[in-house]
Amino acid sequence: MEQVPMWLQAGGWGLVAGGALLIGAVVGYRFQVPARLVAGFMAFGSGVLISALSFELMDEAFRIGGFQATALGFLGGALAYTLVNWWLAHRGARHRKRSGCQPSEEEHGGSGRAIAVGALLDGIPESIVIGLSMLGGSKVSMVAVSAIFLSNIPEGLSSAAGMKKAGRSGRYIFGIWGAIALASGLSALAGYTLFEGVSPATVAATTAVAAGAILAMLADTMIPEAFEEAHDFAGMITVLGFLAAFALSKLGG
Repeated sequence: MEQVPMWLQAGGWGLVAGGALLIGAVVGYRFQVPARLVAGFMAFGSGVLISALSFELMDEAFRIGGFQATALGFLGGALAYTLVNWWLAHRGARHRKRSGCQPSEEEHGGSGRAIAVGALLDGIPESIVIGLSMLGGSKVSMVAVSAIFLSNIPEGLSSAAGMKKAGRSGRYIFGIWGAIALASGLSALAGYTLFEGVSPATVAATTAVAAGAILAMLADTMIPEAFEEAHDFAGMITVLGFLAAFALSKLGG
């Protein structure tokens, strides 16, 4: 049986991870999920991503490109994300991951577009990492895919619930998350095809850029959402998520 081309595998895995956003959006739109439960999932997903970027992304970037390329990429990714996120926050997307306090178009014109762009901004770095993990014919990093999948479900759930409360239609909500899931697949595809054959330092820097952007995203959006509703247990749940991804990385390989 002919093997599936690597570029197609990369896009497929990105679509799987991004599809979790759509799954979460369906649940958040159709069901009344308690805010504390959503926050708990958000905390768990944050811990999973922190572990993945620590032991998968940064460690791999350092291994193939050294400290300088890794550090510059890491800081650059965090800075780029922070600046764009700041710009979007002033256009109504500050609470795009929250289930109860998103602005409506009447309250803040253009906030729907800003929320959509912000969600896309959050998802692209994660998906690119999936493609990068497959460079050189390597198998996809299941830790990265699992971490992104697990963190995307509560993200889609919380954001979709918030969009619904803000008066946005089901067509708008599912259109947004469906498009972002598709963009996740394309980003993973780009991560593989655009960086195939480039220097190790470039791959390391790009991986670190994604890691920096992901960590900045966690600190700016997911962790505040988790603490807002589940502050009594947010720290412990985050630790459990970190441990789960750590175990998957060390015991599953």
